[in-house]
Amino acid sequence: MRSLRFRLPALFLVAVLVAAIVTAVVATRLFQDYTKERTLNELRRQAGGLAQLYAEQARQIIEQGQSAPSFAGPRLERAMGARLYYVGVPIFPGQLSGLRSLDATLIDWAVLESGRKQTFEFVEPDASRTFLAVAHPLRLDGETFGALVVAKPRAQLSARFLGLLKRTSLALLGGLLAAGILGWWLSRRVTKPVLKLSRAAKEVAGRNYDVELPEAHSDNEIGELASSFREMTERLAESEQRERNFLMTVSHELRTPLTAIRGHVDALREGLVDGADARSASLDVVGAEAERLSRLVGDVLDLAKLEADRFSLRTEEVELSRLVEQAHASFTEEARRRQIKFEYLVEQDAVVRTDGDRLLQIVANLVANALQWTPDGGHVLLQLSRERSAMTVTVVDSGPGISAELRGDVFRPFFSMNGGSGTGLGLAIAHELAHALGGTLSLESERGKGSSFVLRLPHARRARLRRRAEPASVA
Repeated sequence: MRSLRFRLPALFLVAVLVAAIVTAVVATRLFQDYTKERTLNELRRQAGGLAQLYAEQARQIIEQGQSAPSFAGPRLERAMGARLYYVGVPIFPGQLSGLRSLDATLIDWAVLESGRKQTFEFVEPDASRTFLAVAHPLRLDGETFGALVVAKPRAQLSARFLGLLKRTSLALLGGLLAAGILGWWLSRRVTKPVLKLSRAAKEVAGRNYDVELPEAHSDNEIGELASSFREMTERLAESEQRERNFLMTVSHELRTPLTAIRGHVDALREGLVDGADARSASLDVVGAEAERLSRLVGDVLDLAKLEADRFSLRTEEVELSRLVEQAHASFTEEARRRQIKFEYLVEQDAVVRTDGDRLLQIVANLVANALQWTPDGGHVLLQLSRERSAMTVTVVDSGPGISAELRGDVFRPFFSMNGGSGTGLGLAIAHELAHALGGTLSLESERGKGSSFVLRLPHARRARLRRRAEPASVA
């Protein structure tokens, strides 16, 4: 009974039943009022016609001494389906022509004297039945000498009401049956996909993402829920796969420098390295691998904080031209050593409010990536310019370029082409940092024609329209 498959049709039936009961009560009350008013109108019409006949007969009896009217009461009662009563002066001979007598106290003579009809109810002593009656005044020469009463039992109204009640009950039962079938069908239609989603949720909770989901054939809430659940499942599966790949890559990247460090330390400890130069070379390897290990751990922590939105940022005024100069100066020596023409160009400067250290980290990562993939004797350009309402920092290299199939993976952690050196975290961190600073980082590249990374920083302030070109070429 706690299942929606029971509750939905039950609630539907209860709502239909309540609506039917309210409708039946109102309809019954209206029918009772209508039947009563219709009966009274009929009694008024009958009483009016008979009153004229009996008044005329009374005039004939008084003026001409004629006998009782030929339209005797019992025949009229059978023809009309009503009872006829006379109250007043005993004018009619022959037991009042078959008219029944009635207690005169039931008549409101003031109403009849005014020429109006009186509507009332009374209980017949011999039958103990309640009658609905209309009294019509009988008048001669402007004087009221009696009243003709036409009455019908209220039981006739009840009989009509019972007939209506039977028909209404049958209609109600038929309506409830139809509503029950419709409610059961709707319940099945609604709860079937919900039950599938419930079972699928249990499977997903157990990390089984290959589950059967209901087809979303419609645009209603159930279809939207199924589509959202399917999208969530796909994202969870993708996220778990990325997490698995991330852990495998991190473990591999950490194991490589640790293996090298352990090997050289064991060799030094066991005296397998002879000579000061050999020992110095081993220690250099240990130091370099330790530095690589420290850099890798730092990058992994930074990336984890960025993805978890737990990365703290400072806000300060940063002059972009000086930041670009600093990034250029940091890599000038490496570019000179490899005969790479490394230049920077400031087309337009601005001061922005951002985290200068993190912005410098983004630019440095982009330049380091460009130098890594640019062959000796190649060319790298670091450029600062304005693009509409955003300042852009562009790093262009003359490396091998990136194919369209791999561009979506460039900003993925530990991605590397052709087994390139490095941790594969620089671009991923730069991409996340750009979003954290409110900017974007995009890539334009073509295989064999180099790559161009564009960092866009919105909300530039105090723009200084200064054109400057300071190439720093290195032969």
